[in-house]
Amino acid sequence: MDKIVTIYSTPVCHFCHAAKDFFTVNNVKFTEYDVASDADKRQEMIEITNQMGVPVIRIGDDVVIGFDEGKIRELLDL
Repeated sequence: MDKIVTIYSTPVCHFCHAAKDFFTVNNVKFTEYDVASDADKRQEMIEITNQMGVPVIRIGDDVVIGFDEGKIRELLDL
């Protein structure tokens, strides 16, 4: 079963772009929320992590703060 992948990001975040490029190259489907323009999703992200840093990546029930490629590969079995 594929895990649901969600990324909370902003348009100007270099690591957000790197994470999305990584998902694209590895054929990982993901849902993106722009927390710069979506106040509800920004609040949701803060409730999950207690902080404002992006990217925040949810893979199934796991949360990765920042673009930690090794951890993401492990969680996605890549």
